Amino acid sequence: MKFGIMTRNPEAWSSTQVREALNKHSIPYECFTFPRMVARLAYNPPFKVNTTNILDDLDALIIRPIGRGSLEELVFRMDMLYKLERQGFYMINPPTAIEHCVDKYDILALLEDVKIPVPRTLVTESVTEALKAFNELGGDVVVKPLFGSRGQGATRVNDIDIADTIFKAITFYHGVIYMQEFVEHGHSDIRAFVIGDQVIASMCRIADGWKTNYSKGARPVSVEISEAYKELAIRAAKAVDCKIAGIDILEGPQGPCIVDVNSQPGWKGLQMVAKVNIADELVKFVLAEIKR
Repeated sequence: MKFGIMTRNPEAWSSTQVREALNKHSIPYECFTFPRMVARLAYNPPFKVNTTNILDDLDALIIRPIGRGSLEELVFRMDMLYKLERQGFYMINPPTAIEHCVDKYDILALLEDVKIPVPRTLVTESVTEALKAFNELGGDVVVKPLFGSRGQGATRVNDIDIADTIFKAITFYHGVIYMQEFVEHGHSDIRAFVIGDQVIASMCRIADGWKTNYSKGARPVSVEISEAYKELAIRAAKAVDCKIAGIDILEGPQGPCIVDVNSQPGWKGLQMVAKVNIADELVKFVLAEIKR
C-alpha cells in the first residue's frame, strides 16, 4: 500500500502532520505537486508523476490546497482529478467537493438548498445593484473575493462612498461583487472539523477584530459544541460532498449560520487544543474507506 500527498510544500505544517501519521501506520508515501503530473490519452500510463504510475502504484491521494494558477491551469488540474475519479481512484477530498468549496457563492447556494442557515448574501456584476443591496443589508457588509481563503481580501465596509469605490474597482478588473451582511459575532466564531460522519474536534477562535482566522492571529480555545451544532456541521459537509471539512460557524443574534466550508482545511490552530491527533484520524479514515 502506498499513498500520494498532493501538496505545494511537503514541509508545510499540515502536510508534515500527514506524513508523520502515515509513518506511524507504516504506509509509504510520495509527495508531489500538480505541475509535476502528466496526463495521457489513448496511451499508457494515463497519469504519471516523476517515476510513479498513479493508478498502478498508489492506493489513495490526499489533496492539500491545489495552489494558485491561471484559469487554464486550475481547470486542467480539476479535469485530471475528475478523470482519476472516473477510473475508480480514491481521493480525499473528491473533485466535486474541491470545486464547490473554492466558490463562495456555490457553497452557500448549496447550503441554502438543504435549509442550512447562511448569512444574507448578494452577488452581482452590477455596481448599481450592489449599491442598492448595500442598503438592503443594513449598510454594514463584508466584501469578499469569490475565490479565496484565510480571510485574504475580505473587507468590512460601512460607508456607501467607500463601497462605491470598491465595487467599481472590482468590476473594472472584471471581478464579481460578493458581499454579506455583517453578522455581529463578538469577535469569535467556531471551527468544526468533520471527518466522515463525525465532528472529531472543534474550537472557538477568538480575535481582536472581526476577522477570526487563525492565520490572522485569532486565538484557538477548546470548545465542545452542542449536538445541534455538530449535526449542522456534518450536514454542511455532506451538502458539498466533503469527506473531510473545516466548517466555520458564526453565532449571531438570529442563531448560528454557516459562513464557509473548507475542503482542504489546515488544522494547526485546532490541533493546539484538540484531544485527538487530527492527521492520525484522517489517515485511519482513508484506510477504512479503502478497505470498504
